[in-house]
Amino acid sequence: MEIRRFRNLCGSLVVEALGSNERRRVKSAQVSGTEGYAEEAEELFELYESISAADSHRAVLHLIPTAPGLILDIGSGTGRDAAWFAAMGHRVVAVEPTDAFRLPAMALHPSPRIEWLDDSLPDLALLLARGERFDVVMLTAVWMHLDAQQRRRAMPNVASLVREGGAVIMEIRHGPVPAGRRMFEVSPEETIELAQTQGLHPVLNLRTESSQDQNRVAGVTWTSLAFVKGKNERPPPKRKR
Repeated sequence: MEIRRFRNLCGSLVVEALGSNERRRVKSAQVSGTEGYAEEAEELFELYESISAADSHRAVLHLIPTAPGLILDIGSGTGRDAAWFAAMGHRVVAVEPTDAFRLPAMALHPSPRIEWLDDSLPDLALLLARGERFDVVMLTAVWMHLDAQQRRRAMPNVASLVREGGAVIMEIRHGPVPAGRRMFEVSPEETIELAQTQGLHPVLNLRTESSQDQNRVAGVTWTSLAFVKGKNERPPPKRKR
């Protein structure tokens, strides 16, 4: 999409989402970990949508099932990844508590394969009440927004949402915290220990540089972690290329 047209579309969608209901905006701002995102939604839409999901998740492509399945995208943001999964033929539940992301994402990425849900970590109360189990649970740039107590509360909930033999994939940011955001330094060792107590076996632990020049210069790095649930520690079938 031509960049000016894309910027205008995203801007109008975000403005509409922010202005449609003041009560919703206040509620979203109160969700722990979402601080600062609604205010920068227009710029972040342009940034996130300019990076392809396949490039962003190159390290974990082999963990995405080949056959159509059920994928949970926690903290779905602009809906870029949810749309990518849907295009593969998967059914997706996209969880995003920030209205300034979720509402424009629904308009930007309309798909009958995506269900959008207003819910949040650490409790995921609406999602857990449904009793669904997923082939893959994705948490991209989400886990570091939770403090230590919240991470301990969240891990059993995340583990309960993945089917036996399914995968949990986390991409965790490290480095300077942007102004107005709420982030914590989270070690892979802590996350792996929490996951193992819930029957999630580590199959990937990879540290990489940021793909964004500005973040890379600032020292931002990422850890890709993946876990498989159950005694069978083999990851899901590789996605065909």
